[in-house]
Amino acid sequence: MQIDKSSRHQKIIGDLGENLLCNWLSRSGFEVSIVDHTGVDIVAYHPQSKRRFGVTVKSRTRITRLESSPVNLFSYQKGNNDRQKLINACEAFACEPWIAIYIEASMFAELYLTSLKNYDKKFRGKEGKKLEDWKMTDHYRKMYEADPDVLHIRFNFDFHKWNWGCKIKGKPETTGIK
Repeated sequence: MQIDKSSRHQKIIGDLGENLLCNWLSRSGFEVSIVDHTGVDIVAYHPQSKRRFGVTVKSRTRITRLESSPVNLFSYQKGNNDRQKLINACEAFACEPWIAIYIEASMFAELYLTSLKNYDKKFRGKEGKKLEDWKMTDHYRKMYEADPDVLHIRFNFDFHKWNWGCKIKGKPETTGIK
């Protein structure tokens, strides 16, 4: 299905990524809360392990043929230091810094979750760049899949009756609202 983003899509996909992560953390026994704080989107506490995570969530929608585009995690442009904002917020909330990435394409979505420490150790590029990113090439996806410290969920979209006059690959066009 072709993606045709609304004017508020970035806000909507950002909220979805945060709420989706909250759902899966809650299903895993965490107490979770979405927070409106610079650097941290979610605070999660696991009562059994007594661990508290501060999570920054990056959510993006990718159009067809751009699904392997990287997701920007931290910017150092125009005086920003997004990494330091995450670290500072986690210190304020007594949390371990974590990152979550939600990527949605036309036929699937993926949610990744890992600690900042694991990202730095295994996936961070050279320091000094203006942007740090989460790479989405097949090579990196295989690395994430093999890493026990990267949690990953893949959602496959199966459209039955959601077609607004758009053609879905392999399925006949339906009437819908125009």
